[in-house]
Amino acid sequence: MAHLPQIKVPATYMRGGTSKGVFFRLQDLPVAAQQSGAARDALLLRVIGSPDPYGKQIDGMGGATSSTSKTVILSKSSKPDHDVDYLFGQVAIDKAFVDWSGNCGNLSAAVGAFAISAGLVDAERIPQNGIATIRVWQANISKTIIAHVPMTDGAVQETGDFELDGVTFPAAEVQLEFMDPAADEEGAGGSMFPTGNLVDDLDVPGVGMLKATMINAGIPTIFINAEAIGYTGTELQDAINGDAKALAMFETIRAHGALRMGLIKDISEAAQRQHTPKVAFVAKAADYTSSSGKQVQTADIDLLVRALSMGKLHHAMMGTAAVAIGTAAAIPGTLVNLAAGGGTRTAVRFGHPSGTLRVGAEATQVNGEWSVTKAIMSRSARVLMEGWVRIPGGGF
Repeated sequence: MAHLPQIKVPATYMRGGTSKGVFFRLQDLPVAAQQSGAARDALLLRVIGSPDPYGKQIDGMGGATSSTSKTVILSKSSKPDHDVDYLFGQVAIDKAFVDWSGNCGNLSAAVGAFAISAGLVDAERIPQNGIATIRVWQANISKTIIAHVPMTDGAVQETGDFELDGVTFPAAEVQLEFMDPAADEEGAGGSMFPTGNLVDDLDVPGVGMLKATMINAGIPTIFINAEAIGYTGTELQDAINGDAKALAMFETIRAHGALRMGLIKDISEAAQRQHTPKVAFVAKAADYTSSSGKQVQTADIDLLVRALSMGKLHHAMMGTAAVAIGTAAAIPGTLVNLAAGGGTRTAVRFGHPSGTLRVGAEATQVNGEWSVTKAIMSRSARVLMEGWVRIPGGGF
């Protein structure tokens, strides 16, 4: 019986923030997959183990959650004053679909470290000891990210005592700066608030009229009030991910928000744009028990936020959504800002299902238009495995 042998592709499996993904150098991919298109998508789907009607990704590197069904392609930067180009692919679990419409803020924490170790950063830019400042061009959304990567004895330092809720073990801290984070999405006019309003009335079939803050920052995000949809903001994953009716409601909200934001032209297009926009709900600070059993006190946080990714409640918080939260919190009058108590602020600490996270952002208003120069937060990252990933040959 004729068969095609497996091929092997150099790859590194990394954790970045509260996500995991398979990292590739562009030059290491099969020639057909070095360009965007069907061959690249087919390769990445097979690597991750999608589409999988069982929803487990058993025959691939994926972990059967949106946080672990991710791929990254890096190359030396083609942009002036940048070190590396970073392209992120969110792989659907049960569908033959790779979403290239947004960034992964969590895996952004691993990009600098991988780029250094993979020889994509000029040697003179890397200190023997101290902090390497890696200038990343995020190709999905055409934005700059500055990664501050610790170095020890000429190698990336991965271990340390920095703790990140949602990650079991401590590691070295990587500070990220998301420069000019207001996303310039096609059809959104490049405005941070594509509707021109800090708060809109969003008419959602089957739900009713909802107050919503729809923002393009970090990643396009739709914020709604928890109480408006029957929640408290203290929910953990099981409360929502086991409720098919709730998930359908959130997808309807997401689709209609995407239409209002100008990200899609017809509701039917939302199904082919699963990674963006995100939908999140906010509430005033309150005591709750995190998924690890840790007690989060009202006094420790400014507000509560729960966000959905790829149709499910996230176990912690997506990095890009954290940028959106920090940005919206810095702008008086948004639902995020109001949930945090209102007023002017340059940083916010919010409670998520796994614990808390702090993100900073500075907003200014000029001629009625809001802008944010950068959002800052800390994550951690480390290599989990490196070598080759193997997939059945053919078509690549």
